[in-house]
Amino acid sequence: MRIGIDVGGTNTDAVLLDGHGADVRVLAANKSATSEDVTAGIIDTLDRLQAERSFDPAQVQAVMIGTTHFINALVEAISGRSYLAHGGHEFDGRHIAELDEDELRRHATDMAAHGVRSVAVSSVFSPVSNEFELRAAEILRSELGDDVAISLSHEIGRIGLLERENATIINAALRELAASIVDGLAGAVAGHGIAAPLYLSQNDGTLMDVDFARRYPVATFASGPTNSMRGAALLSGLDTCAVVDVGGTTSDVGVLTHGFPREATTEVDVAGVRTNFRMPDVLSIGIGGGSLVAEDNDLVTVGPRSVGYRLTEEALVFGGTTLTATDIAVAAGRAEVGSSDAVADLDPRLVKEALARVAADIADAVERMRTSPDPLPVVAVGGGSILLPDDLPGSLAVHRPDHFAVANAIGAAIAQVGGEVDRVYAIDPGRRDAVVDEARQEAVDRAVAAGADPAQVRIVDFDEVPIPYLPGNATRIRCKAVGDLRLGQS
Repeated sequence: MRIGIDVGGTNTDAVLLDGHGADVRVLAANKSATSEDVTAGIIDTLDRLQAERSFDPAQVQAVMIGTTHFINALVEAISGRSYLAHGGHEFDGRHIAELDEDELRRHATDMAAHGVRSVAVSSVFSPVSNEFELRAAEILRSELGDDVAISLSHEIGRIGLLERENATIINAALRELAASIVDGLAGAVAGHGIAAPLYLSQNDGTLMDVDFARRYPVATFASGPTNSMRGAALLSGLDTCAVVDVGGTTSDVGVLTHGFPREATTEVDVAGVRTNFRMPDVLSIGIGGGSLVAEDNDLVTVGPRSVGYRLTEEALVFGGTTLTATDIAVAAGRAEVGSSDAVADLDPRLVKEALARVAADIADAVERMRTSPDPLPVVAVGGGSILLPDDLPGSLAVHRPDHFAVANAIGAAIAQVGGEVDRVYAIDPGRRDAVVDEARQEAVDRAVAAGADPAQVRIVDFDEVPIPYLPGNATRIRCKAVGDLRLGQS
């Protein structure tokens, strides 16, 4: 058995699963309001699962958690100091300049004097050669001690200096918070008598263990939409489709390709900071269960303003005074929550036009995410997907599978383990096949090292892009491998 938990800003969803692959069965599922105390909230969630379907904690083989806590923390300001040091590589691994170790030691002395507790190290083309970043880390650690957290850019971002540097700085800023959050999650699971290993969901739909999460919290930022898409694939049986996850405030639209979210091919803004680490290609629009419904000169609008987590206080069906999309769903007979009497007098025209507005906006978002003229099936998940009709404008059939409301927790529970290579290679004539094989094998080796079952690892994504403005037949190769987690092993 496995337990999947998704801790969102508004709700916490949890599922208890049994079986593997296509034989996975949902034994229990629940949705509850996210508490301010994450540890207590997860304990309560596990208690709810136990009440719904009694299980022996010793039979649980793994617990997978997705959380939005790290990205929510970026709204707080951070402060820091910056340093420049000699050293760096060309795209093919040649040295631009040698590393000045004495210079690094002088920087470390200044860091110690100013109480620096976390350091981000970024070097030119370090994804090609990590030599200088690794040596810099050794020097800083020897000067500052093991208590100072060090984040290295070649372990976090892709080719591209500024965006990779930004991602590393964000990671360094979150290291202390990551330790406290991960310890709290682990304590909550252990406090329920579950001794199974704990994993956290990454942005790309794969898993990381708790030690990895402490070092790389930036890798969890987009795990919510990713988990929803992975869960939608399992529940619907479709591995290539558009997924619409309708929550309380927004709807996230993404595309699954071969069962995994399509990743953004360009830099991604995270809380206004441009980065280039692995992130799913997701389009978010301001439509959700808490969206405000308004009418102006016979024009009905839904969102983008929302009551958010105050839905159960402000919506009409819950005794409030604000007309929300949830009230429209209840009035249309699509949902049974709160008091339907509170919306019995709504104008049928208003209800019809509000639902049509939602359908049109979602259909437009799906259309914008398509990259080919081929029809793209649509899978609707999330509690707010009750707002969607069975067919969207444009003859798009909507699949709403069983357990759609907790698809994100299911996606966390079925997540696999991955490994990725993203590097610029100088390919000599006649050696292309050998270089490609080398990249593929390295991706597989990284997946196995992360805990994947060697017999189940496969390549799920491969890109090969020649770079004509660089010498030496330079080619950027990106290869991703994934495999099932070796359950019972940490």
